[in-house]
Amino acid sequence: MHVVILGNGISGITAARFVRKLSDYQITVVSSETDHFFSRTALMYIYMGHMRFQDTQPYEPQFWKKNRIDLKRARVERLDAGSKTLHFDSGETLAYDKLLLATGSKSNKFGWPGQDLKGVSGLYHYQDLETMEAYSPGLKRAVIVGGGLIGIEMAEMFHSRHIPVTFLVRETSYWDGILPAEESQMINRHIRENGIDLRLQTGLKEIEDDGTGRVCAVITDKGERIECGYVGLTAGVSPNIDFLKDSGLETNRGILVNEYLQTSLPDVFAAGDCVELRQPQPGRRAIEAVWYTGRMMGETVAYNIVADTAVNRQPSTINRQRYNPGIWFNSAKFIDIEYQVYGDIQARAPESHVSIYWEHPEGRKSVRIVYDKNTSSVLGFNLMGVRYRHEVCNKWLREKTPVETVLQNLALANFDPEFFKTYEKEVIAVYNRQSGRNLASKRQGRLDEVIQFLKGRAVESRG
Repeated sequence: MHVVILGNGISGITAARFVRKLSDYQITVVSSETDHFFSRTALMYIYMGHMRFQDTQPYEPQFWKKNRIDLKRARVERLDAGSKTLHFDSGETLAYDKLLLATGSKSNKFGWPGQDLKGVSGLYHYQDLETMEAYSPGLKRAVIVGGGLIGIEMAEMFHSRHIPVTFLVRETSYWDGILPAEESQMINRHIRENGIDLRLQTGLKEIEDDGTGRVCAVITDKGERIECGYVGLTAGVSPNIDFLKDSGLETNRGILVNEYLQTSLPDVFAAGDCVELRQPQPGRRAIEAVWYTGRMMGETVAYNIVADTAVNRQPSTINRQRYNPGIWFNSAKFIDIEYQVYGDIQARAPESHVSIYWEHPEGRKSVRIVYDKNTSSVLGFNLMGVRYRHEVCNKWLREKTPVETVLQNLALANFDPEFFKTYEKEVIAVYNRQSGRNLASKRQGRLDEVIQFLKGRAVESRG
């Protein structure tokens, strides 16, 4: 049985590892990006000098041979599902019995004139990092188009080398389709405090050619010309599926899959950023290009590949698994401000959502707790510059814990190092002002109490 995995990102490699744990099948991982799996989220730290490329590779080179996972560096041009064959641009072919498509994302382009000039790139693949490196020496200005997480990463990368950056964000405030207004305004201030030229409500009209096929300037949708030697296109990503258009595979924005991550073609599965769920769970999106969901999909699909194969051959000891991403979570860093979100936090919340919002006077830390006005159940946490424990927040959200219970025990969630200042009392004070209550914290949040709480036997603080 030959399992071929197309893509060596977190989804593909997680799937390869679990297929190996569950079976003795032949496994081949195909990628045109790099020889070995690396941490994509660490690309920025390579550029900033914090890590070397080899430091971003979780596994030593001998890992692949030891685990009997074959690696092939190649670019797929075409999938022939009828003959179960991949066709490479080199003219080679590779046959499979089961195929996993884990091809990830590509940076969005929206038909801007000049978008394919030299010195114009996104920030997703290792090759994008190489392009940034090639154009950085002597670079007098970079222009970044698009106000998401990738855009601010690229801005920080250039800023770390003292390269001036102009940041074009067409929205009225940074990432205001995701962040509530107060947090969005905080990041606006922080970007500008770091000397980055943030242009809100400003989009890209065209990219100018210097006459040699290289970028020399951009023209904004307000008619302004900004000279630059590099343009970063960071207006989101989309599933990397163009090569599948004549394969017979059913696609929409991404590869359509059911809850078992099966595609419309026999013996073909898909996982990760390239996937579009036919029936996403309530509150979740059909496409979620997030690291941890990619990892979860990789593990889930491995069980389903092996279970599917066993069903065709003999009684299976491996059960199929439905993909269940659980409660929404994400984390990022806005230059010096860490960000965490758990649960249902909306930029424009419905009337039934009540926010408890506390912000530090210095304007670089905040805590938002959202609860349901009718049931008082906690719905979500939005954190800037403050860290809460994933397991604790997840438990409260999963159990629909009343907000006052959460507030009284908020110290259990605190994850900042010892001797760091904590802000549970300030958050409770906001709630008391809003509600007219006189709530007080019950717990000190010692580690042993956190452990007991997660076991379902939280104990009262001692003395």
